[in-house]
Amino acid sequence: MTQKEKIACFFSTSGHSGVDRAMQHLIPAMARRGYPVDLLHVRKHGPYLDEIPEGVRVIDLGTRHTYTALPAVVRYLKRERPAVMLSDKDRVNRTALLARSCARVPTRCILSSGTTISIDLASRGAFERWLQRNSMGKLYPYADNVIVTSKGVADDMSAYTGLKRELINVVPSPVVPQALFDEPQPCPDHPWFQKGGPPVILGVGELGERKDFETLLRAFAKLRAELSCRLVILGKGKQHGKLLSLAEELGVADDFALPGFQPNPYAWMAHAALFAFTSRWEGLGFVIIEALAVGTPVVATDCPSGPSEILDAGRFGPLVPIGDIDALAKAMLKTLDRPLQKTVLREAAMPYEIERSSTAYLEAFGLDPYPADS
Repeated sequence: MTQKEKIACFFSTSGHSGVDRAMQHLIPAMARRGYPVDLLHVRKHGPYLDEIPEGVRVIDLGTRHTYTALPAVVRYLKRERPAVMLSDKDRVNRTALLARSCARVPTRCILSSGTTISIDLASRGAFERWLQRNSMGKLYPYADNVIVTSKGVADDMSAYTGLKRELINVVPSPVVPQALFDEPQPCPDHPWFQKGGPPVILGVGELGERKDFETLLRAFAKLRAELSCRLVILGKGKQHGKLLSLAEELGVADDFALPGFQPNPYAWMAHAALFAFTSRWEGLGFVIIEALAVGTPVVATDCPSGPSEILDAGRFGPLVPIGDIDALAKAMLKTLDRPLQKTVLREAAMPYEIERSSTAYLEAFGLDPYPADS
């Protein structure tokens, strides 16, 4: 492996975002293929690797802010001259492009984005909207590739920023390991998951406005009036108390649980009768893929962007309008009554298997996905 084939990953994330989860899978996978990988860290930002694999270096850029990391990134590029530098999020992408320009190196810049930008920016200030729209539309053409998580994200980015659609490429995210398809998951330590009980509907995510668990809870109450069942939502967030109060108001508190964050959500997914996804917007929807990988039926809102692509426009699970309580209740009842076979559901998740996705990423980088000396 030559020095020119080194991959640099430059990120400044929250530490618990979809980008973090994807990179925790992608970086070790690229290293397993024989590529040296440098993770450039903005201090106190993610992504974090539980273990540092062989062939991976974590380089602290010595700054707490993305923009002030510019001189360190320039020095790194001049010194190491990686073949590729991958970045994500607009602020980091702008910094990556400027660093390459200042360093005057042939490193290929691959810019990534995983959010539906028009919706993500809707609540931002006018200057922030102007800045991101113009940087994407006018600076991103100088990148060697712009990759996104779904076709919906690509279409939205092009329409919102003016970036030519043909410059944006969809690369499936590395979401699930092969083992998740093959190995059985342990039963959660919760009385509702014992055999013989009513079916459990599961939701997973931050208890906030974007996930719209209020709609899920109201739809569950309608379903509960027709069918004995239970609802569990995993996650933490500001709406914890509000959801508990709403369950009391709807008369379903005895069949509703909020166990908080769980380190192995796969086990809960695998033993649920149905996975319900009610987001108002997403970049992709990792949890849908994870539920499908363990063979659990899914009902999802047709939000921008991701669910329709993952579920193949309803082939692998029904799609309902955002916030439509009645439609969601009916779809959940129908799916519980006639669930798809596990083998069919797992088929939908296969493009997001880590090794398959890693191959797609390396091809997007212009690198051999299976180098001869790996």
